[in-house]
Amino acid sequence: MSGFDRFSGSEMYIADDGLLSSVNAAVALERPLLVRGEPGTGKTMLAHAVAKALGKPLMTWHVKSTTQAKEGAYTYDVVQRLNDSRFPDEADRDVSDIRAYIKMGVLGRAFQAEEQVVLLIDEIDKADIEFPNDLLRELDEMAFYVPEIDETVSAKFRPITIITSNAEKELPTAFLRRCVFHYIEFPDRERLNKIVDAHLPELPSSLVEAAILRFYGLRKIEALRKKPSTSELLDWLVVLARSGASPEEIANRMPFLGTLIKNEKDLDTIAARKKQGLGLA
Repeated sequence: MSGFDRFSGSEMYIADDGLLSSVNAAVALERPLLVRGEPGTGKTMLAHAVAKALGKPLMTWHVKSTTQAKEGAYTYDVVQRLNDSRFPDEADRDVSDIRAYIKMGVLGRAFQAEEQVVLLIDEIDKADIEFPNDLLRELDEMAFYVPEIDETVSAKFRPITIITSNAEKELPTAFLRRCVFHYIEFPDRERLNKIVDAHLPELPSSLVEAAILRFYGLRKIEALRKKPSTSELLDWLVVLARSGASPEEIANRMPFLGTLIKNEKDLDTIAARKKQGLGLA
């Protein structure tokens, strides 16, 4: 493929060939890239890495359970306009000018940008099930209509759009049809070592090897409700290094386990396995 900016990863973001291909396919097709994967596998950081590598501004829309699609396009502050009309002497703008009360959301600002931006729509599955469907026109046409001023806002440059999902709920088929999809697999041992080396190059290899061995041992325990993630491994390694923990200590008692395990039932499961002499690796 040629004729567009290609993403090839970065020093701090170690992507496999499949992910790189998916990003570049989405850029070439000018379609959103929908990324799924376990929490902590780098879905959100992908957008940051793409923006930095391609030298483009990043705009982020963090979706919540109460988020509505229209908020991403624009908001009309009718309450403020009504208040200004009641107290004109205190108002600092002309109440007859509706534009003064229109505020662009993240989508609106991305569409109006004077250069192509990377647009991150983060954790889209947190919102109501209709939320993705309400974005169909915006994603297809890169435009939305503002009835209050009878105008359509169209993208000057189609943003590179990356959408993340933790698969908390199924997304509508019509929405999925408009996206390039990629599932970020949990990194294998080789790639995980590269990720650790990129973020924490100063750590002794013996410490890293002992920690990774224990880390994968935890992830093999099927009974865990939440398996530790890559980001939690990095946090654990920082704590281990700063505390002066030795590889032997890591192998024998796994200090600072609360950095990796965030569920009390999972802690109970691990404690029970230790008591039964089942081991963690």
